[in-house]
Amino acid sequence: MTRLRRFSGGSRRRAQIFTIVSMATIDGNTLEGISATTPWTLHHRASGAKRSNVVRFLAPLLAAIVTSAGCGALPTEVTETPAAAEVEVLPEVTVQRFEYAADSEQNWADLYLPAGPQQVDSIPLVVLIHGGAWQSKLGADVFDGLARELADHGMAVYNIEYRRVGSGGGWPTTFHDVATALDYVTEVDKRFPQLTVDDELVVGHSAGAQLAVWAGTRHKLRDDEVGSHPSFRPTRVVSLAGPLDMVYAAEHGDHHIVRVLGGRPTEVPDRYTSVDPIQNIDPEVPVLALHGTRDTVVSPENSRRYVAAVKQQGGRAAVKMLTGENHTSIVSLRSPSHDEVLRAITTTSQTDLDDLLTE
Repeated sequence: MTRLRRFSGGSRRRAQIFTIVSMATIDGNTLEGISATTPWTLHHRASGAKRSNVVRFLAPLLAAIVTSAGCGALPTEVTETPAAAEVEVLPEVTVQRFEYAADSEQNWADLYLPAGPQQVDSIPLVVLIHGGAWQSKLGADVFDGLARELADHGMAVYNIEYRRVGSGGGWPTTFHDVATALDYVTEVDKRFPQLTVDDELVVGHSAGAQLAVWAGTRHKLRDDEVGSHPSFRPTRVVSLAGPLDMVYAAEHGDHHIVRVLGGRPTEVPDRYTSVDPIQNIDPEVPVLALHGTRDTVVSPENSRRYVAAVKQQGGRAAVKMLTGENHTSIVSLRSPSHDEVLRAITTTSQTDLDDLLTE
């Protein structure tokens, strides 16, 4: 399938200049106010922030057209030619495991690469962060099925594992692990330059949703806070049944939050301030919150309160309630709403950032 670049924050002219694949016809599709391409049509991205990757992508072509080291005007349009560098093609989805920290049994991430051409800076990355109440009973394998589905739709997927309560995690280890795993994306990109890492989506379920939204706002943290100074930061988030107002949730009986943070909001207020999504809003990061109407583990009020707070600060966010889904069924591959969840993820990844969640 012909792919179209997705790019962030710039003009479509820039995409026309740098694309070396033919443009695809895109059918309009709308999901909860998201102006989107059809979910099954993936596309490349080029942005100013990714200039180095654009250069390495075009290097074989530029070598043929630049006549001296001093001249460097790019042509207004570059088309694919038989002289273009040969591109690796994967016959099937492949999985590579990376160890990003000392504990090899828990500090790892699986990278799923889609089948097909592996052109430089061409495959959008989706980060998955599993849930399980920040406890060790559930692991990253719960997202294996979703990861493979997303890879089947042309995305690269980075499914991370981290230490949790009961296996060496808790405060601050769990949060440090997730931050380290995310920052390791820059190392993964060096080995697999076909990935794009400048404008990416992170998806989390339950506790993983809290971690996902926090991941998108780590640049706002103080120097002395866990996870500050990120080298990789997602620019868009999908929250699945997330406790996005941790103080509210803790005060309404969520003892898992109290356990992972080591105390109630009145006892360790600085910890809540540091990692509570509703206290760390970045209006520039769009967040789509999906929640089941029958969720009795994490109240849907968490999503509603968070989205309302984002909008109050002038940001972009939306709630999508999934009828009949509970806390765990929302991520089940057999759920009646699974296609809708999958479509929400792919659409949020594919839509130009400037157009995402605009009303």
